Amino acid sequence: MTHANEFSYTLSGATRLYGIFGHPITHSLSPLMQTYAFQHHRLDCVYVPFPVVPDRLSEALPGAIALGIHGLNITIPHKEAILPLLDAVSVEAQFVGAVNTIVIRDGQTTGYNTDGIGFLQPLSALGMAFADISACVLGTGGAARAITMALLQAGCPELTLTNRTPARAEQLSVALQDRFPQAHLRCVPFAQAAEVARESGLVVNATSVGLSSDAADLLPETALRPQQVVYDIVYRPLHTPLLQAAQRRGATIVPGIDMLIGQGAEAFRLWTGLPFPIVELRHLLHSFL
Repeated sequence: MTHANEFSYTLSGATRLYGIFGHPITHSLSPLMQTYAFQHHRLDCVYVPFPVVPDRLSEALPGAIALGIHGLNITIPHKEAILPLLDAVSVEAQFVGAVNTIVIRDGQTTGYNTDGIGFLQPLSALGMAFADISACVLGTGGAARAITMALLQAGCPELTLTNRTPARAEQLSVALQDRFPQAHLRCVPFAQAAEVARESGLVVNATSVGLSSDAADLLPETALRPQQVVYDIVYRPLHTPLLQAAQRRGATIVPGIDMLIGQGAEAFRLWTGLPFPIVELRHLLHSFL
């Protein structure tokens, strides 16, 4: 039995509410990350996972506004479907075609895609000089669109795209070249990915193939080398087969958990203007992976 002098209650009418829309939502690490960050800064905020089925999304967003929710994360399967329901959408989110963060102010909703900034965060922490790096990106999905746009915005002068469906790589290349005419972009067949990866200073796996038990499904170990950064956006397992192979070859590795934290950090900044406790969260999340 809990006695009155042991009871602690912190919620009030002034508590600010945030949350995440998804279906299913039980797997998401966002509630853990954002709650930790709110508590780290001693903010009177709570973060709630909302299981929103697809055919109720158009009702859920006005409901969130009516309830006074200040910000939302958006995850599968709503990232694309949410766009036409918003009052404004950032340039990055428009290009990617997906929103993962919403800021709600004065009843108005603005959608953002924080994947690109989240991707860059650990590379910036490594001191990477983006204007001097050549990058090879495997994959052309939504994550790859955010990553490639972020790299080019950061000044990356040379970017190679490869995908098992070459037409998709060509389509992304054309879209990027329109926005960044000064960049040197090229597409190569997947069969040539190993050769291009070995020449690149940054190799990024933006596909789900990293879940495989065999790194060779992506790249042979000979495509990896020292003085190279290898980044796998897959975060379960923490060290994918590709990252394990890169470590054996002496490359610097960046696990997908760092991008997950980075995109969460940008969402938190958009909502609060405050920095994320990145180091502490990295240690905390390792125990969940």
